[in-house]
Amino acid sequence: VHRYEASGALNGLFRVRAFTQDDAHIYMRKDQIVDEIVHLIELFDEIYQKFNLSYTLELSTRPLDNFIGEIKLWDESEQALKDACEKIGKGYKLNPGDGAFYGPKLDFKIKDSMNRVWQCGTIQLDMNLPERFELFYIDDKGDKQRPIMLHRAIFGSVERFIGILIEHYAGAFPTWLAPTQVMIIPVNNQYHLDHSLALLKQFKDQKIRVKLDQREEKLGYKIREAQTNKIPYQIVIGNNEVKEDQVTYRKYGQTEQITVTRKEFLSLIKNEIDNKIN
Repeated sequence: VHRYEASGALNGLFRVRAFTQDDAHIYMRKDQIVDEIVHLIELFDEIYQKFNLSYTLELSTRPLDNFIGEIKLWDESEQALKDACEKIGKGYKLNPGDGAFYGPKLDFKIKDSMNRVWQCGTIQLDMNLPERFELFYIDDKGDKQRPIMLHRAIFGSVERFIGILIEHYAGAFPTWLAPTQVMIIPVNNQYHLDHSLALLKQFKDQKIRVKLDQREEKLGYKIREAQTNKIPYQIVIGNNEVKEDQVTYRKYGQTEQITVTRKEFLSLIKNEIDNKIN
């Protein structure tokens, strides 16, 4: 989506002039509306939970003046959204008159770790545009029928959602989400680099996002930099690690160094990644 925002309104990833929208449209029969909305709410809930984000729901109804379609269709649409929320046991705040011009909507207001609220996901029920575009499907009796359309977006703007996540985690992403999951740091390149390179290849083969810091810098400096960059795991490779084929790691935010076998470490980090542990 391209939108020429005023330069003074631009704000990092939160307000930009071009962004990616995860917009989708779902077509269905009238008798499928409530179940389809329930499925979407469950999908939104599953995704937001993976990012450890809580949310509230707001249901916006027909505008007083600027709307299209018959009031009867609006009433049916609004009731379908209410029925879906009640069926799944979700409470909502009612926003009278705040719906889109073509139909009512259910907005997901996300709360981050600093208790700031962001408008992200939306489910918009549309009984009007299929009529205007003369859309139809053939039912089981061979007759033409007008479908119902749902607009849905989970993130809204993908770029803005990334910005929200950076703020939410304060840059310290969980292992499964971190751009770099492991930093390998050899104590001395002359003696430990080959072993570190072998680890690097094995981790990459396991689809772990890993980097190797082979700069000729002091060990403490490289460890501090990895901590500053909030990399979830820093692995230090020295004489004992090479001799015993072990891994000594420190997790971001902790001071304790733990030594385990290579196999044990791989099992530990793969579990965090595969199960999306926050």
